[in-house]
Amino acid sequence: MCRVAGVINASLQIEELQALIKGMCRVQQHGGPDDEGMYTNESNHLVVGHRRLSIIDISTDGHQPMSYANGRFVISYNGELYNYIELRNELKQAGYSFTTQSDTEVILAAYMAWGTAAFERFSGMFAFAIWDNKTNNILLARDAAGIKPIYYAHTVQGFAFASEVRALKTIGYLQTPNNNWPVYLMAYGHLPEPVTTLKYVQPLQKGTWLQYNAVTGAVVNKHFTRYKYLEKIDRKEEALQLIKETLDTAVKQHLISDAPIGVFLSGGLDSSVIAMLANRHQAMLNTISIYFENSNYSEKKYQDVLQQQLSCSHQQFLLSENEFHSFLPSIISDMDLPCCDGINTWFISKYARESGLKAVLSGIGGDELFGGYPSFQRIKMALLLEKLPDSILRAGRFSHSKKLRRLAYLSIKGPVGRYLFLRGQFIPGDIAKFLNADEADVWKILEEQPRLPGIDYLTASNQASWLETNIYMQ
Repeated sequence: MCRVAGVINASLQIEELQALIKGMCRVQQHGGPDDEGMYTNESNHLVVGHRRLSIIDISTDGHQPMSYANGRFVISYNGELYNYIELRNELKQAGYSFTTQSDTEVILAAYMAWGTAAFERFSGMFAFAIWDNKTNNILLARDAAGIKPIYYAHTVQGFAFASEVRALKTIGYLQTPNNNWPVYLMAYGHLPEPVTTLKYVQPLQKGTWLQYNAVTGAVVNKHFTRYKYLEKIDRKEEALQLIKETLDTAVKQHLISDAPIGVFLSGGLDSSVIAMLANRHQAMLNTISIYFENSNYSEKKYQDVLQQQLSCSHQQFLLSENEFHSFLPSIISDMDLPCCDGINTWFISKYARESGLKAVLSGIGGDELFGGYPSFQRIKMALLLEKLPDSILRAGRFSHSKKLRRLAYLSIKGPVGRYLFLRGQFIPGDIAKFLNADEADVWKILEEQPRLPGIDYLTASNQASWLETNIYMQ
């Protein structure tokens, strides 16, 4: 849903900056195929770009970058606010006016009314940049769950940001590679935040905002929301009722759209519950599924059971081995950052788009929150084993068993060691062999990033949820 881009660089001419932004938007066109826009501020050597995927207010009124308050504020925004109608009504009562039906304009009015305190009130997924012509500040913000990505680089040349790392790679002075990224890929199976493939580029942390002043170069970075994992409810009935109400409300809000949307129906519990709830609020539901020829890996029988209970337009697609091999090069090239996961999602997204859908609801987050992964059963063992001396833990790397070899990771204290013990792909010795590197250097790299807070105050199950949500799901 949409892509953003921007550069502030006093050493470049405006024409050069505009050419940079055009290139960044071109690279990100696949994520915003419906429209393109650009805003230029010559006095501050700033150019902001936008690629649009129209979901809410699909008319030209939703064109971005969008300005507000006689041009004081300008925004480039990726995402969707699910409570924008309620916020819009509140702001109208407070005297703020609107000329569009878009949630984009609501963000601008809310920021003008409440400043950064507005972000805590946003229910939705978002990553945006707001330029203030009065203060010469550009502000980036990312939703509390980190659903929408936004990457930035603060260098001696100035400031740059985009929705994808590949867009920032088009800027010459940001092309210096991060030579350590293959180590993280082989250990984690993906690049854990804040690691990227570029040395000077990093993601904005979820639930934070970052402000850069185009005149002074001063940077301010603060959290506005952190999710908590404390168990405050001790009555099962109360917990069940709250989950039921909250999930139903969330599904209903996610169905707000001026464009065709649907539901990924895998056949698992998470997507099945979402589809059933969505069908309450949408009489004819669009559902998309994929299945495989090998019945041992296919969930078609569960998809068929759900299809009979839903009032829906259901489309199933057989993913064959030949099709997999045919599209694998496209999947690899489409990855902004390298990852060993997400191939199923790529195919079902392809089918959804070919079916005319602009967006879909999915069950991502269900396993991470409600214990659907083996890590929830193994976390207590990890917490016990990590108390062993490091010499014993690292001796595990000599075992023929992959699980025992991962025991060595528990010598890295805290969340990183626990996660890699539970989910790690290769141990440092193997990584060193594959990359022709020194094993000690591999250990050092993995101990440097990511720097994560202590989670010992959480129960074992909530530690597993924290690890899955804050590392794997990102």
